[in-house]
Amino acid sequence: MTRTKGRWPEWDPDQGVEEVTLLVLEWLGEQGVGAMIRVDAERMQEGRPAWTFAAGGGPLAHGIRADGASVEQCMGRALLTLREHGLVVPF
Repeated sequence: MTRTKGRWPEWDPDQGVEEVTLLVLEWLGEQGVGAMIRVDAERMQEGRPAWTFAAGGGPLAHGIRADGASVEQCMGRALLTLREHGLVVPF
């Protein structure tokens, strides 16, 4: 995906992380990290945190996972976890 490098839009810090979630996933892929975000309808109906982010590979020594009740909460936790593992996402 080297053809996509350099095309990142300016991120507006007043907007939530959910606005750049797909860009984060694409950036992670370019770093050799496999990543996904999903929503679990069953957990949502049960009132449990339904959103899950998972990533592994590339510079991550171990897979990581972050859960949240919303996309914003899930991705916020995911970005913090990635940073703790030495991978600082530029968004």
